[in-house]
Amino acid sequence: MARIYPICSSSTANCTFIGTKGHGILIDDGCSFRSLKNSLELIDTDISQIEAIFITHEHIDHVKGLATLSKNTKIPIFSSAGTIAALKSAGSLTEDIRLFDIFSEGYKSAEFEVTAFHTPHDTPESVGYVVNYNDTRIGICTDVGKVTEEMENALLGCSAVLLESNYDIDMLRRNPNYSAALKRRIASDTGHLSNNAAAEFAEKLINSGTTRLIYGHLSRENNTPNTAFSCTCAYLQQKGIRHGSDYTLDIAPITTEGQYIAL
Repeated sequence: MARIYPICSSSTANCTFIGTKGHGILIDDGCSFRSLKNSLELIDTDISQIEAIFITHEHIDHVKGLATLSKNTKIPIFSSAGTIAALKSAGSLTEDIRLFDIFSEGYKSAEFEVTAFHTPHDTPESVGYVVNYNDTRIGICTDVGKVTEEMENALLGCSAVLLESNYDIDMLRRNPNYSAALKRRIASDTGHLSNNAAAEFAEKLINSGTTRLIYGHLSRENNTPNTAFSCTCAYLQQKGIRHGSDYTLDIAPITTEGQYIAL
């Protein structure tokens, strides 16, 4: 049985395990080495049982633990050429670490096939991933300013999708701690996805066959789990799509307590 296990998910740290007890892959590594190790132990999995890591982009909330992980393991790391160049220029990874371009190398093992698609974010070459695990297609897509045709082509038809629902428009607008420039960046086409945009894309996903939605990368200042959940459920209800019968929606935790989504 496939498991999606959001280890951490917020604007400060992101890491997701996909697989089953004792074996799987990671999407991003934004938490510390100790936190990753302890979180995997909650599902009876050891770091040595991770066969590959896939990085969406080089922002610190997605790669914070990667340097330590690369020093302690030989797990291969996949990403786009642009992200690999950024990781190398940062100089924080060991020289002998195995870095692979997901677009030119691809990834296929006995249980997993992973493909990537480009996402609009303020980085050289950020990506999302579609993981085919034992004939179950799972999409991972965060840090996107808008939904693009490439994203749709990749994600429509997935059984489950972990999608960004980063901010509530009114909460962001009223936030006194954010500058006008930062607010513009977040709301731009290379920033993050709002609750409203996530809800609209959720409709397309469900109509294409997606039954399990997981919202991740929620802002801790400009959103709440209940706000994101209610926005989508209310929007979909208006479209005649019912939570609990047509789809389920989970909110990825800031830090896991061992919960996972079974497919």
